[in-house]
Amino acid sequence: MAQKGAQLDQESISCSICLDLLKDPVTVPCGHSYCMTCIKTHWDEEDEKNIYSCPQCRQIFIPRPVLVKNTMLADLVEQLKKTGLQAAPADHCYAGPEDVACDVCTGRKLKALKSCLVCLVSYCEKHLQPHYDVAQLKRHKLVEPCKKLQDNICSHHEEVMKMFCRTDQQSICYLCSVEEHKGHDTVSAAAERTERQRELEGSRQKIQQRIQDRQKDVKVLQQQLEAINGSADKAVKNSEKIFTELISLLEKRRSDVKQQIRSKQDTEGSRVKELQEKLEQEITELKRKDADLKQLSHTQDHNQFLQNYPSVSALSEPTDSSSINIRPLRYFEDVTAAVSELRDKLQDILREKWTNISLALTEVSVLRSQPEPKTRFGFLQCSKKITLDPNTANTRLLLSEGNRKATVMSQHQSYSSHPDRFTGWCQVLSRESLTGRCYWEVKWCGAGVYLAVTYKNISRAGTLNECGFGFNDKSWTLYCGQNSYDFRHNSIRTPVSGPQSSRVGVYLDHRAGILSFYSVSKTMTLLHRVQTTFTEPLYAGLRLGYCLNAGGSAEICKVIQML
Repeated sequence: MAQKGAQLDQESISCSICLDLLKDPVTVPCGHSYCMTCIKTHWDEEDEKNIYSCPQCRQIFIPRPVLVKNTMLADLVEQLKKTGLQAAPADHCYAGPEDVACDVCTGRKLKALKSCLVCLVSYCEKHLQPHYDVAQLKRHKLVEPCKKLQDNICSHHEEVMKMFCRTDQQSICYLCSVEEHKGHDTVSAAAERTERQRELEGSRQKIQQRIQDRQKDVKVLQQQLEAINGSADKAVKNSEKIFTELISLLEKRRSDVKQQIRSKQDTEGSRVKELQEKLEQEITELKRKDADLKQLSHTQDHNQFLQNYPSVSALSEPTDSSSINIRPLRYFEDVTAAVSELRDKLQDILREKWTNISLALTEVSVLRSQPEPKTRFGFLQCSKKITLDPNTANTRLLLSEGNRKATVMSQHQSYSSHPDRFTGWCQVLSRESLTGRCYWEVKWCGAGVYLAVTYKNISRAGTLNECGFGFNDKSWTLYCGQNSYDFRHNSIRTPVSGPQSSRVGVYLDHRAGILSFYSVSKTMTLLHRVQTTFTEPLYAGLRLGYCLNAGGSAEICKVIQML
């Protein structure tokens, strides 16, 4: 136990640089202690950077601290030396697989303390000592332990590479500077290091400044996120309250109408029943009178007949039935019509106001939209994988190339019935919805092709205006013909001029409401740009002329693979 305690004492007062007992021990501001010579040598190598660090904890000191001898540690070291013990290297002082080993040690090697660029040898503290004591060796360049010292030797001349060629941006030796690199801009490696060190510090300052800027941006975005969430929660709560009030109002009106109908039903029913009862009583009385008159008519005695006739033939006042409505029975149908009219007006109001709500939602934006790219490479950064949806394809369209190509066929294809299928025009939609920034290119051949974006709720069957791309307010389309272009939206045709090309690019910035078409060849030429407001996700669409023009095709290109 005593031996173990002594060993621990020795380790606690050993220098972590030379791994030996402290010589002239000094303590740096962070609290770690070193031999005065060791820490001075270490900091001498950091003079060029004017930044000094602790070899153990890496704490930075600016300016260079003044070293003062630690007398308490010095006394402790002297007492330990008097015991005759020496600090044996601990296991952590020996070189492991990842460490640089001393090249001079035999047997189990210690960790190297320094590497010499002149000797091309790595030394532990013991074997490095001559470089501190011998005058000739003091001039050698010592660096932190390095495994690849041979990398500092010129492979052509076997000389240390102390020069740097700025022309070729490579390290060279002195002989290289007068031979292969003669006439080049060459400087000493130390000078180049100094220059690069200044650049490095400048880069670090820029990076640190950028970090600070980004941290501020992150903080602002966090505040924006909290504001978005708070505003959205408030809007949802208020909207729920308003819709609840509307529903309650409608429920009240529904109840009022029902109550009034039933009340009117009871009132009019009572009047009808009252008149009905009077008429039935009159009918009974008339039948009785008729029976009496019939009996009187069979009386043989003339005097008796004449005597009874006045009383029998006398009739009571008839019930007034002029209030009975002879017109067709339409009593409460007008109420139904009035309620239907109210429903239609409410639907119109909701449809109109819903557009305003959708527009208001679309305009909610924290981050500004990025500008439209200027180069094809920039557009390709926004490229999106798009495939065609077989469930929407007209039966005269054949899909191929992984559902990226559509071809007009003379015969109908055996597609299954589906409510999303276009039945009147040779059209097909993409499977993927389009939001954000998207770019895709279409290669076409034949009589012509319509490149479109559309809302999903576009009609699939019906007249031209209902389902044809460009003939309604749900779709925007560019027609590409053999000799012309034109743009259509909501049946409004706009002629477009530009170079003819069998490849056309489409750029969409959904949030910014930008839709652009480009003729693509060796260069990109803008054909037409739309600035609008999109209230729903969009889908890419293709229409291939008329179904009689068999053989025409259009293919969505794999532009992502062209990066």
